[in-house]
Amino acid sequence: MKLMKLHFLLAFILPLAALAQTKATITIQNNSIVNRKESVVAIKWKTVLSSFPQIDTANFVVINSITKKQIPFQLEHHGQTAIQNLLVQIDIKAKSSLHLFIQKGKPELFTAKTYCRYVPERKDDFAWENDKIAFRTYGKALEKTEGDAYGYDVWVKRTSKLVLNDRYKRDDYHIDHGDGLDYYHVGFTLGAGNMAPFVKDTIRYSGNYHHWKILDNGPLRSTFQLSYDTWNAGGIKVKAVKIISLDAGSQLSRIENIYTFDDNNPMPVVVGIIRREKQGIIGLNEQQGIMSYWEPASEKDGTTAVGSILSTPANKMWVDKEQLLAKTSVRNNEPIVYYSGAAWDKADQITNSKQWQDYLDHFNQELQNPLIISVNELSKIQK
Repeated sequence: MKLMKLHFLLAFILPLAALAQTKATITIQNNSIVNRKESVVAIKWKTVLSSFPQIDTANFVVINSITKKQIPFQLEHHGQTAIQNLLVQIDIKAKSSLHLFIQKGKPELFTAKTYCRYVPERKDDFAWENDKIAFRTYGKALEKTEGDAYGYDVWVKRTSKLVLNDRYKRDDYHIDHGDGLDYYHVGFTLGAGNMAPFVKDTIRYSGNYHHWKILDNGPLRSTFQLSYDTWNAGGIKVKAVKIISLDAGSQLSRIENIYTFDDNNPMPVVVGIIRREKQGIIGLNEQQGIMSYWEPASEKDGTTAVGSILSTPANKMWVDKEQLLAKTSVRNNEPIVYYSGAAWDKADQITNSKQWQDYLDHFNQELQNPLIISVNELSKIQK
């Protein structure tokens, strides 16, 4: 009789144990008052492994518990051999939670929504894009030649398709062939949200980037690293490394700068946005660290909006003859993170200055109210 009971208990317990090893649940909570749409969320891979140690990285899927459908995901390495994060793209309403299942299965082929690459055929450009917008910055081969520029460039687009390779191949990206173009002028300014030291009340521009490294390249997040040679920033020798990432669905890039210099004191830096001669709509919110610019409309090319959000206190914001500037400070060899990006009214998603300001305010609220994420064995959830 006892033997029969033991067999019965084993028959009941073993399937549950197997279930816990082949399926886990991600719980995502949004405790803020803002809805999130197309948000890319990072779940630490170590947390996934603790609940699903037998996971096969080539044969698993992420399922929305309500729709029962697969959702896009990415294994983020951030330049390392080991996986760092599981990235998923979700919609989640304010004051709500979402459950996702991780389980064995064959993942669907999802369209890549982000991309970056080094462009040697165009004098060392480095370009990056997502399903909303595109950007580029300039390398050593362009330095001190006609067309050289210091800041970030914007390539506007009105398609969710990735366009960088086609535009470079066509070598005709200053004309709109139906999906957008490059009509943004940078010149010797910080362009669309680059950062530089601000020493003795003067912007101390670096040379163009010298070395590059891709850390991840889609489908949901592309991240790369740019290194700059030492330059004289008003009597201070400075080196810089910039790590830039762009998520699917976002108008803004995350930019992490690490400045190395021989000084124990903080070094002032500025983020800048080039301004145009004609009247545009400018927003400077020092308290929230948000700088926005709705450019004057081009007769044929529409309107570009540019904005930046600081994660460190803004000491001052102002407008000079050439650009909008936001001043903060950084310490030697300590990362400083901010966000910069753009939008185009012809994409028909953000079509006026209020919508652009609302977008930046909403983005900032998301930064201030991160989602709460937990991963559990399914059997624990069922209890």
